[in-house]
Amino acid sequence: MLLLSVCAVAVGCSTHADRARLIRTSFYSGNIPTALAETDLEKHAKKHDANVIKLDRAVVELTSGRPDQAEKLLRDVRDRFDQLEGRSVSDKAASLLTDDRQLNYAGEEYERILIRVMLALSSLMQDGGDVAAYGLQISSKQQQFLQMSKPDPAQPDEPVKDYTPLTKQLAIGSYLRAAVLESSPLDYDDVTRCRVQVANWQPNFRDAKIDLARAESGLHSPPNHGVVYVLAMVGEGPYKEERAEMATTVSLLVADRILSALGKYDLPPNIAPVKVPVVVRPPQLVDVIDVSTTGRTLGNTTTIMNVSELAVEQNKLEMNDIIARAVVRRIVKKGAVYAAKDGLNVEASPELDLLLTLAGIAWEATERADTRCWSVLPDRIQVLRVELPVGQQELVLTPKMMSGRPGQPVHISANVENGRSTFVLANFPRDRVVGDVQMKTYR
Repeated sequence: MLLLSVCAVAVGCSTHADRARLIRTSFYSGNIPTALAETDLEKHAKKHDANVIKLDRAVVELTSGRPDQAEKLLRDVRDRFDQLEGRSVSDKAASLLTDDRQLNYAGEEYERILIRVMLALSSLMQDGGDVAAYGLQISSKQQQFLQMSKPDPAQPDEPVKDYTPLTKQLAIGSYLRAAVLESSPLDYDDVTRCRVQVANWQPNFRDAKIDLARAESGLHSPPNHGVVYVLAMVGEGPYKEERAEMATTVSLLVADRILSALGKYDLPPNIAPVKVPVVVRPPQLVDVIDVSTTGRTLGNTTTIMNVSELAVEQNKLEMNDIIARAVVRRIVKKGAVYAAKDGLNVEASPELDLLLTLAGIAWEATERADTRCWSVLPDRIQVLRVELPVGQQELVLTPKMMSGRPGQPVHISANVENGRSTFVLANFPRDRVVGDVQMKTYR
C-alpha cells in the first residue's frame, strides 16, 4: 500500500516540467493560439501548478494585446502569493513525506518582484493609472528583502540570507514612473526623484545620466516634438530544471537544525546527492532591438532589468535551504521505513523485510525536484526613448542577434503628439516579434 500510494503521488505531480516545456516552445515560436490552449485555466484549476500557469497565461494575454486580462490574472496571483509567503506547518510536514511539489507554491522572490513589473507594464498599455502604484510596490518588495537580510535581534545567532543581489536590478519601477509622469509639467520634481533613483540603483544603465539631466531641465521634448518609448521584452527567460547536488557544509547545518526541531532523527555522516531545482538561463539569440525610421537609425534598446540574472542569483541564495530540506526528507523517509520494520518484526519474515526495503527505495526514487516556475518570462527588459517630430512616424523594430546578423523587422506606425509620450511594447524572444506590438499615447 505504501509503494502504491507513493507511486500514485509521483505520477500525479511530476508533469509540470513537461507542461512548461510545451508552453515555452509554443509561445517563444510565436504560436499564440497553442500557447493559449496550453494555459487554459479551467484545465489546470485543480493542479498544484495552477498559479504559475496563471502567470504564463498573463504573459500570453499581454502579448496578445489584452493587457486588462493580464492585469487581472497578475493581481490574483500576487494576492495569492502574498497569502502563502509564510508557509504553514502542515504544508512543510506534508513535504517531508513526499517532496516540495506538495507545498502550496508561493512563488520565488524574483517572481514576486516580476509580478509587480508585469502589472506596471499591463497598466501602462491601458490608461497608466496604476503604473506609479505598481512601481512603488516593486520598491517596497525590494525593501522587504533588504529587511530579511538583517539579523533578528531576538535571534542573533540565527543565520540570515544576503538578499542584496535581488536589489541590484530593480530600477525599472522608478523608470516607468518617471516615463509616465514626465508629460506633465506639474510632476517634474517627482520625475527628477525617480531619475535619481534609477541613476543610483542602476549606475550602469546607459541612459541614466541623460534622463536625469533632462528631468532637471524640466523639458519633455523640443517644440513640435513628442516622445516614443520602445519597451522590449527580449530573449527567452529563465526556467527550472532538476539536478543532483551534493550537500554542502551550510546545507547540512541547516538540515541538522531542522532535525533537532523534529527531535527524532540524527544526521548521518554521509549524504548521497539529492535532487534540487536549479534556475537555468537558456542560450540567448537576441542582443538588442534596433529602432529606425525612414533612412536613419534612432538607436538601440538598452537593458533596464535583467530578469534571468535576478532569478539565477536568487536561486543560488536559496540553494542551501533547498538542499537541506531534501536531506531532511531523505532521513525522515529512511526513519519511517526503519520504524515500520521494527513495528512489524521483519526478522521473522525476510520477504516482508525485502518488500519494505524495496518500498523505501521506491519512496526515495520517486522524489523529484520542484520545478514549478513562471515559464515564459523574458530574459531582459530593454528600453529606448526617442524624440520625434509631431505626426505619423513609421518605425522599424529589428532584433539584432548575438551572431551579428539582423532578425526579422517589424514595421509600426506611431502617431507622435506634441509634448506627449507614446509607449510601444513588443516581445522578441527570438529573431522575430511574438504576438501584437502594442501602443499607447498619454494625452
